[in-house]
Amino acid sequence: MRHHGDAEVGAGMVDLAVNVRAGTPPPWLAERIAASLVGLSSYPDGRAARHAVAARHGRPDSEVLLTAGAAEAFVLLARALRPRRAVVVHPQFTEPESALRAAGHEVERVMLSAADGFRLDPSAVPDDADLVVLGNPVNPTSVLHAAASLLALARPGRVLVVDEAFMDSVPGERESLAGVRDVPGLLVVRSLTKMWGLAGLRVGYLLGAAELLAPLAEAQPLWAVSAPALTAAEACVSPGALAEAAEAALYTAADRAYLVSRLRAVRGAELPVTAPAGPFVLVRLPEADLVREQLRGMGYAVRRGDTFPGLGPQWLRITVRDRRTVDGFLNALATALISHPGR
Repeated sequence: MRHHGDAEVGAGMVDLAVNVRAGTPPPWLAERIAASLVGLSSYPDGRAARHAVAARHGRPDSEVLLTAGAAEAFVLLARALRPRRAVVVHPQFTEPESALRAAGHEVERVMLSAADGFRLDPSAVPDDADLVVLGNPVNPTSVLHAAASLLALARPGRVLVVDEAFMDSVPGERESLAGVRDVPGLLVVRSLTKMWGLAGLRVGYLLGAAELLAPLAEAQPLWAVSAPALTAAEACVSPGALAEAAEAALYTAADRAYLVSRLRAVRGAELPVTAPAGPFVLVRLPEADLVREQLRGMGYAVRRGDTFPGLGPQWLRITVRDRRTVDGFLNALATALISHPGR
């Protein structure tokens, strides 16, 4: 459950395992962050960044809680909430369940099936679940659930947590719930680390009603988000940055389409998601565990799938990269499959 893509990548390897956009952070952002270091002797003041994030989503400041990445948001949820019946929809990012279990909560799993493309059936979630957590678009399946399907899960007395860490990689951020303010119990988790290459800085935020965020803020340590991270947050929601992110999302969509077309031509490869929407693709391959190890030997890192509940060793998650990188990877994959054609 605590295995993540960074564990797959060794020195000098071509990284198709970590879902951080290549070539980031851009120089203008790195310069803004570097300039903030002169103020490190002062305690962080998050008001300007909070206001900027709130304005970006059309919300009052009270409906934003800045966090040290999305991972801290899940820890705060686990510490502050007291669910009677917590449900996590899988396959998905494992940190929400890990945080809940670490805080002493029992967790039930709703498993989506590859047979129907990992699509969400809201009726599969127990009616009396008072905490439901799921992603959109989903890591690792790359499924983008319809907003209407997610909203069908909302009901009085339930906290509905939607992890939108990769939503800024979706052109137009279609199906996002970040601006929805009239659904009681809705909390949206966002991350700035994937699009902007800030995994080492840790910056994200929660969006939701002020009364829902208040106990989470009380559970958060003082000054949890550093001054450089606050600078980055404010910069990444500026009009220029949003325009750059929108353009990057279009490039990612085109590169993903190319990766998918090449993978569909690979003998034995199965892609159950017909329209992947994230900056990664999930594929099932014969002897994928052995293939992954051989790819490592050829200098290519991909993400193993068996650490995600609901998947197994036959699954790999592949990050979207530029076409030249994809071509090199697919050549290496073809060689690996010759050695391991399937049992």
